[in-house]
Amino acid sequence: MIKAVLFDLDGTLLDRDSSVKSFIYSQYDRLNNSIGHIRREIYVERFIELDQRGYVWKDKVYQQMVEEFGITELTWEELLQDYIDEFKNHCIPFPNLFSMLEELKDRNILLGMITNGRGQFQLDNIRALGIEKYFTSILISEWEGLKKPDPEIFKRALEQLNVAARESIFVGDHPENDIKAAQNLGMKGIWKADPHWDQAEADFIVSNLSEIPLLITGGM
Repeated sequence: MIKAVLFDLDGTLLDRDSSVKSFIYSQYDRLNNSIGHIRREIYVERFIELDQRGYVWKDKVYQQMVEEFGITELTWEELLQDYIDEFKNHCIPFPNLFSMLEELKDRNILLGMITNGRGQFQLDNIRALGIEKYFTSILISEWEGLKKPDPEIFKRALEQLNVAARESIFVGDHPENDIKAAQNLGMKGIWKADPHWDQAEADFIVSNLSEIPLLITGGM
C-alpha cells in the first residue's frame, strides 16, 4: 500500500524551462539601460545555454556573460542578485499541479519533496508556487549537506515521513538522480517524461501530473 509520494521540484512540479524564459526576458527588459547593446534574443539564448537547465549556478553564468558581452555598467554580482531576487516572481507550475496535490492529500497520502539547489532560493520558489502547505517534508540539498542521488537524502525524507521505501513513490524528471536513485532504495519511480533526457527505466511514466493519482488508484 502506498502511503507517501515524494517529488522533485525543477522539471517535475515547476516548469523550469518556461520559468527561466519568463525571468530572463524580464531581466533584459528591466536592465535594458545597462545591457541594451546586446540583442535581446542573443542575451536570452546565451543565458539558457550557459545555465544548462539549472546545473550551473548563476555566478558562473553571469561571469561568463559579463566577459563575453562586454557588460560594464553592471557587475556579475549585481546580475546574480537580480536573479536571486526576481526569479521567484516568474515561477510557472506544470498543468494540474494543484489539483493533483489536492487529490493526493484527500486520499491521506503523505507528501514530501527532495530538491537539489540553494536553500533559500528553492524555498522561495516553492512558496511562490503556493505549494509549501501540501508537504510534510521538504529537503533542499544545500541545507541538508546532501544531494540527490545520494541515498542518504532519500532515507532522511522517508524517516521524516515515517514510511518505508516500499510504501513510497518518487516522482522526478531525472533518470538517474531521481528515478534510479529512488529505485535503488526500494521505492517505486515515476518518471515525469522530459524531452531533454533519454528514456528512463521507471516503474511508470507520466506526461501530465494528473496521471499520478490515477496510477495510485490503480493499485500500483
